[in-house]
Amino acid sequence: MRPTAIVSAMAQEMAALLALCEDTRLQRVAGRDFHCATLHGQPVVLVLCGIGKVAAATTAVLLAERFGARRLIFTGVAGGLGAQVRVGDVVLAETLLQHDMDASPLFPRYEVPLTGRSHFDTDAALNTPLADAVQAVLARPDHHGPDAQALGVTAPVLHRGLVISGDLFVATAAQSLALQGALPEALAVEMEGAALAQVCHDLGLPCAVLRTISDRADDSAHVDFLRFIDVVAAQASAAIIGQWLADESRSRQPSPVA
Repeated sequence: MRPTAIVSAMAQEMAALLALCEDTRLQRVAGRDFHCATLHGQPVVLVLCGIGKVAAATTAVLLAERFGARRLIFTGVAGGLGAQVRVGDVVLAETLLQHDMDASPLFPRYEVPLTGRSHFDTDAALNTPLADAVQAVLARPDHHGPDAQALGVTAPVLHRGLVISGDLFVATAAQSLALQGALPEALAVEMEGAALAQVCHDLGLPCAVLRTISDRADDSAHVDFLRFIDVVAAQASAAIIGQWLADESRSRQPSPVA
């Protein structure tokens, strides 16, 4: 079976996932460490993406062409934009857009030149079971215990919809308000997902993008970002991916004969 590619935005997230793996083998390609392993009985390849759209595109191409990935899951953090999106919530991207793509007047704003489109969808067949896994993890009392609550996480929920990406770290109220005004449907903003989705679209590779909200992408951005990654985001990513693959493995087991 061709492997599932799991791409992490942060080293802590990948470390939490690697702790769940078996039979791990390391391959270094293009300055990246690709960890080929088994997780819940399924072949996987884990890699740290790097920051920004070019890094995401390079990583996706390598996973498809060098490692033969059959599908790709991206996990990371993002800044919340939607009014209802709070710190600790999880956003499952159903479609992605590059907010800094602007080749106007030759092409409409946000449209990727010569493609005729600005939005790139993720895979619905992946999103449905991943959403189930997110809901199961968020319902666990230990997922938002005292350590998470100290970081502002209370009763986290799942959101599904538009996520926007750009080679700009959005960290001021002015930047956040400008994006909200231009793209009011956007739930969250980050720096890789839309590029990855475009590459996966071109290659016919099913993909999904999961983001834990670390801040509100404004002047109130979380002051203890690294602790949030350790305590909340890394644990959420590992738990969600683990739950999803475990559920999938169980569903493939033959029913016992009466």
